[in-house]
Amino acid sequence: MTEIRHDPVAPTRTQRLASGGEIDAHRHDDHQIVYAGRGVLAVTTSEGSWIAPATRAIWVPSGMVHAHRAYGDLDLHLVGFPADDNPLGLDTPTVLSVGPLLRELIVAYSHGADDDSPERARMRAVLRDQLRASPQQRLHVPAPTTPLLQTLCAMLQADPGDTRTLAEFGRAVGASDRTLSRLFRSDLGMTFPQWRTQLRLHHALVLLAGNTPVTAVAHRCGWSSASAFIDVFRRTFGHTPGTHPAG
Repeated sequence: MTEIRHDPVAPTRTQRLASGGEIDAHRHDDHQIVYAGRGVLAVTTSEGSWIAPATRAIWVPSGMVHAHRAYGDLDLHLVGFPADDNPLGLDTPTVLSVGPLLRELIVAYSHGADDDSPERARMRAVLRDQLRASPQQRLHVPAPTTPLLQTLCAMLQADPGDTRTLAEFGRAVGASDRTLSRLFRSDLGMTFPQWRTQLRLHHALVLLAGNTPVTAVAHRCGWSSASAFIDVFRRTFGHTPGTHPAG
């Protein structure tokens, strides 16, 4: 069994992470904001995965075992918060919208971690205020715990473009669509279409970070047309995939 690294202090720093690079599973006693100024960042825990392009950051609470993966070359900006300083009041990983001001604050603060000047303290106070005001985004693909859903979800993770209905998946796993629908709500906290859309968006961001054309992304992720994909992407991220910041 692989030992989980324990870093008591969550670092505040910047680092480069090459496309395909990973930071192995670890935990720290502090909270942390993780932001990729370019590329796409995925954070994975036992509860599922969260994904963030350059317009989003991920809040990782203290004690949470998590791993990072880069899609596209990342400029990674990390900001640690002591366990007793939780400006968001969140105890689960959460994706946050990053506007221009919050972006600049995270980037600036992640440099000069040894600076204890009054100016830096004021910057941190503004950063905390901006984090509290940042909208939370539902870019989470929760991991199932029930065997039936584990089987079904593994099928879709292997091929997010699979367009079978829940009833068709039910025949494949030996359960009614009514049973599966109930399990999605009780185990994953969302409907089957909601979970599949989250998975498809996750996969789409990965493909876009690899400079896959938008039409090919739409097809490989199961949307009926490029325009249908663009509409869902725009409603989720506030911009079209053609303007997605790729690595």
